[in-house]
Amino acid sequence: MARTRSYRLAPVAVHAVVLLALLLGWTTVLGPVAEAAPRERAAALAVRGGDTLYSAGARCTVGFNARSGSAEYALLSGRCAQTAGTTWYADAALTVPVGVTAGSSFPGNDYATVRYTGTTVARPGEVSLGAGAGTRDITAAAHPVVGQSVCHVGRTTGLRCGTVQAVNLTVNYGGGSVSGLFRSSACSEPGDVGGPAFSGTTALGIIVAGSGNCSSGGFTYYQPVVEWLSVYGLSIY
Repeated sequence: MARTRSYRLAPVAVHAVVLLALLLGWTTVLGPVAEAAPRERAAALAVRGGDTLYSAGARCTVGFNARSGSAEYALLSGRCAQTAGTTWYADAALTVPVGVTAGSSFPGNDYATVRYTGTTVARPGEVSLGAGAGTRDITAAAHPVVGQSVCHVGRTTGLRCGTVQAVNLTVNYGGGSVSGLFRSSACSEPGDVGGPAFSGTTALGIIVAGSGNCSSGGFTYYQPVVEWLSVYGLSIY
């Protein structure tokens, strides 16, 4: 269980590997996936925030789609992307190529950017809210504010909502620290890493770590999206 200490106007250090099994949501795709391929291809007509991209080494959740001019990009967890290959696919069978890694940052930050190159899969500026829950159009990005309502979508737990509890936090992963994170009261579980966090139609960040679970209670850490967009010259659409 992670322990945190908060100080006004200063980063908070989390002196443990918080997330526990959440980080294992990035595990390498193991073994043959032929049985899943037909269903994956059918579902891969569009890639939205909350959907999954696959590489030869891993699968990572898309946080949001963004663009720079006519080029479009997917925003992923940096630590997840660094365990993967550089070519990304819309299906687990790796038959529908959609993009290549354009850059990543970990530790220090926890983000990566994939440039879409395929033309067979649409990339709407929406997030999937989970099975049967529809989509949410995301039209802007902003810094999180303490007390603000926030929802996130995880691959394991689906749509969860809470409030922003703190900003400018630091998490120590053991292999390196990530700073500038924010935390919410919304719970998350293994496999949720990379999922989009938003308030209304405004992107706030992506899930990078958490503590507890959705049965007994917990909280979640996020990589904010505004700095990330600025580094790569991107905008939400």
